[in-house]
Amino acid sequence: MAFLTLSNLSVCYGNVEVLHGINLSVEEGEIVTILGSNGAGKSTTLLTISGLLSPRSGNIFFNGKDLTAMPSHEIVGLGIAQSPEGRRVFSTLTVLNNLRLGAYSVTNRQKSQKTIEWIYELFPRLYERRNQLAGTLSGGEQQMLAIGRALMAEPRLLLLDEPSLGLAPLLVSSIFSTIRAVNKKGVTVLLVEQNANAALKLAKRGYVLETGRVVLEDTAERLLSNPSVREAYLGG
Repeated sequence: MAFLTLSNLSVCYGNVEVLHGINLSVEEGEIVTILGSNGAGKSTTLLTISGLLSPRSGNIFFNGKDLTAMPSHEIVGLGIAQSPEGRRVFSTLTVLNNLRLGAYSVTNRQKSQKTIEWIYELFPRLYERRNQLAGTLSGGEQQMLAIGRALMAEPRLLLLDEPSLGLAPLLVSSIFSTIRAVNKKGVTVLLVEQNANAALKLAKRGYVLETGRVVLEDTAERLLSNPSVREAYLGG
């Protein structure tokens, strides 16, 4: 079994089914991306892995454990953390306190301090802004903080939801370089991203979701050269 496996996963909002029996896997050490238009079910997939949504049917396995009915705080404890779409930083708290909140499940304070120092190395801007209120940061800085806060939980699997949303191209390049650096440190990454070109250049493999179904799965290289993917997501 893969490091992460979604098996015939179906998810509903009320009576409306939004994921229709999807199958997806991520091997340890990979970067895998999920592509798709708005409403395809990408964010729903990540929220369900995190335990914030409950599946109607199917299973989620992580590192050999069945997460399907597990509460979200226990899922974090197993080594899965999410940086959500829209950043959702705590605007009235400082950068440093936002990071500390990300480590609520980590009991070793010395280890948490080392993680903070690593995050400051990844994102020097956060060190410069460490005593500043998160709500006063730019969009790019808030995205750095959202990723840093997720990393404070010392995840083995990092779920990233639209990390480039609303950012200038230069910042997008910087964020994606950092994701690659995080992956090289041994963190597996599952990435939801509308910037398909950047995501496929970063990832090893990809899945394409359409209206809650996986319609395509391949290596990132093949997806980049796939005519239907190019037409739908890469501007031809």
